[in-house]
Amino acid sequence: MESANQTASVTEFILLGLSAHPLLEKTFFVLILLMYLVVLLGNGVLILVTVLDSHLHTPMYFFLGNLSFLDICYTTSSVPLALDGFVTPQKTISFSGCAVQMFLSFAMAGTECVLLSMMAFDRYMAICNPLRYPTVMSKAAYVPMAAGSWVIGGAVSVVHITLTMQLPFCGDNIINHFTCEILAVLKLACADISINVISMGVTNVIFLGAPVLFISFSYAFIAATILRIPSAEGKKKAFSTCSAHLTVVVIFYGTLFFMYGKPKSKDPLGADKQDLSDKLISLFYGVVTPMLNPIIYSLRNKDVKAAVRNLVFRKHFAQ
Repeated sequence: MESANQTASVTEFILLGLSAHPLLEKTFFVLILLMYLVVLLGNGVLILVTVLDSHLHTPMYFFLGNLSFLDICYTTSSVPLALDGFVTPQKTISFSGCAVQMFLSFAMAGTECVLLSMMAFDRYMAICNPLRYPTVMSKAAYVPMAAGSWVIGGAVSVVHITLTMQLPFCGDNIINHFTCEILAVLKLACADISINVISMGVTNVIFLGAPVLFISFSYAFIAATILRIPSAEGKKKAFSTCSAHLTVVVIFYGTLFFMYGKPKSKDPLGADKQDLSDKLISLFYGVVTPMLNPIIYSLRNKDVKAAVRNLVFRKHFAQ
């Protein structure tokens, strides 16, 4: 009987979420729901103004529109599932549903890493090579750059999800997370996951290390160019065009490095607390960061604020 249980194939997973903390579940349901609505509203408005306002038909705002759409897709791939888990006594998800959810989350995260690099290159060309900017960052260039970000993120996600779902899952089917987070799922495999670990490590270097280096070098050149501008007003104007992107990069990569780079606790009690903190940090990364992006770009960008005001006034007078 025991042998049969060990070899039985898993057809669904149970998501623990915050089931061990019922009071936190109610609090976080309301909090995450409100944040999710802000994500949809804020990023939806940004997409709308970048499409409708002709003054924003530039490479920077095209990338921004893609980032906003990506943030909506990323949160929608996981937040509704987490919210359902907060109000359902025992949340289950099918094997195929888990695979789809992992694919979408991993693809969106990978795409954002590449897209933020493309946006850094756009700012580098605009500030360091303004005369060549219209030629280099033409529509024939920036549209494929954005499309390439989506293709790369999706392709890498297909590889990782395929490697993960080909593993045998037998016995334990309880995922200690809100959603089908790939590292939590790998812990349940009853086979050697060395290939998965190695491929994840390589991906982390490519999608975390390489973009961070590229963005860092881009902003080093940008800073050097800004410092050579003689007037204080000129420096302020040049920095204002890239400060929002830089803030988004710091929040995005700072959360990622903190989430995957902090040491693991060996104490059982400490491990339980760390599991809770890991899940909450993951929730922060999945909801708070996409919520902050439109706020940051709206507060730090005069063009976006002007476009939003025009959109509101246009709708008001149309009525």
